[in-house]
Amino acid sequence: MAERTKITLDESQIPRRWYNVIPDLPSPPPPPLHPATLQPVGPDDLAPLFPMELIRQEVATESYIDIPAEVLEVYRLWRPTPLYRAHRLEKALGTPARIYYKYEGNSPVGSHKPNTAVPQAFYNAAEGTKRLTTETGAGQWGSALAFACAQFGLGCEVWMVRASYDQKPHRRTMMEIYGAAVHASPSRATTAGAKVLADEPDSPGSLGIAISEAVEAAGSSADTRYALGSVLNHVLMHQTVIGEEALAQFAAAGEPLPDLIVGCTGGGSNFAGLFLPFLREKLAGRPNPVIRAVEPTAAPSFTRGRYEYDFGDTAGFTPLMKMHTLGHDFIPDPVHAGGLRYHGMSPLLSHAYELGLFEAVAKPQRETFAAAVTFARAEGIVPAPEPSHAIAAVIEEAKRCAESGQPKVILFNLCGHGHFDMVAYERYLSGEMTDFELSAERIDAALARLPAAG
Repeated sequence: MAERTKITLDESQIPRRWYNVIPDLPSPPPPPLHPATLQPVGPDDLAPLFPMELIRQEVATESYIDIPAEVLEVYRLWRPTPLYRAHRLEKALGTPARIYYKYEGNSPVGSHKPNTAVPQAFYNAAEGTKRLTTETGAGQWGSALAFACAQFGLGCEVWMVRASYDQKPHRRTMMEIYGAAVHASPSRATTAGAKVLADEPDSPGSLGIAISEAVEAAGSSADTRYALGSVLNHVLMHQTVIGEEALAQFAAAGEPLPDLIVGCTGGGSNFAGLFLPFLREKLAGRPNPVIRAVEPTAAPSFTRGRYEYDFGDTAGFTPLMKMHTLGHDFIPDPVHAGGLRYHGMSPLLSHAYELGLFEAVAKPQRETFAAAVTFARAEGIVPAPEPSHAIAAVIEEAKRCAESGQPKVILFNLCGHGHFDMVAYERYLSGEMTDFELSAERIDAALARLPAAG
């Protein structure tokens, strides 16, 4: 069994419940605050944006929430996803480490994002919503929501960060195939976007700006709501199907549970989806893995940000959330890992980081692409730029194992393929890719404009 390459589960083994980690934490995360009153937001504050069932899940106190049958039916298109043993990568690195990766790139849109897009579309449709608006960085979330809206008969409008809109035109085409309308952000379709363009006509955009535009558009019609692809508690919870399946697959393989769990982080959803079920086991006193988040040096909210209340968007439309942030108007350099170009981090993960439940490192762009190429040449799958950050950290650890002789078990989440990222790979292979130097002055300037939240 230890020599198997691919560990699969039957459709009947798709998790039937999402896991909510909050009841198991030593203390709950701080609540989001209304920016005008600085009091915790209530359901009425969130109702214009989200259906009541998602609001309920956002503040849920139970450990598990049942997955609706209608959602499971769509999940069956790609779940359960395989767990791979990276034999060829281990050989290429000459490491005694046993490397495993959970591969989410076989979903209809090529990433983990439909794990939450499908339930979000379902709950909205069930409560009478007709259209959803959203932002997208690299296009993976926008593609996922467009796909999910098509499953439940909803309209979909997407604001795609300008840098990725230009770099990844075929992601835009995929969204349009599913029926979505797609704007480059910042756009002139919203007041928030027009203001940014007035100040900076050539703005590369950011997830914070795109969120502002999507939230503004959601407020324009009573039958329109907003959907978010990361950051919020209910989004991270929906992704725990990844880790629940991985636990079952390790048991099926007869392999000890991982010594190290690695995931890339932008807003935090794929990382949380993998490690939170393992954290449940750790908090119960069973395994004790090292858990490592990997972020880009261009948007290092964990490693260089501040744990403060801040807006989730650039224009200040969202509630204030206590999170690791670089400042809501910080605009990261246009690295190719568009899905990680976010100024903040999930409040839940920020709280867990403050509790010391995992560690974080940052990786520059060229190192991550070098790791991606090494992985692709060994394992055959071309990874998206986002999980390539996790791969870089895995390769770094595997080389340490080669030096020390430690046969560590390492698990990471390969949360999407890179088939729409050929321009980025072309730039790397031609030697034209650069690393951006993020100065302390830029971070300090953005942090100086944090809202006063007491």
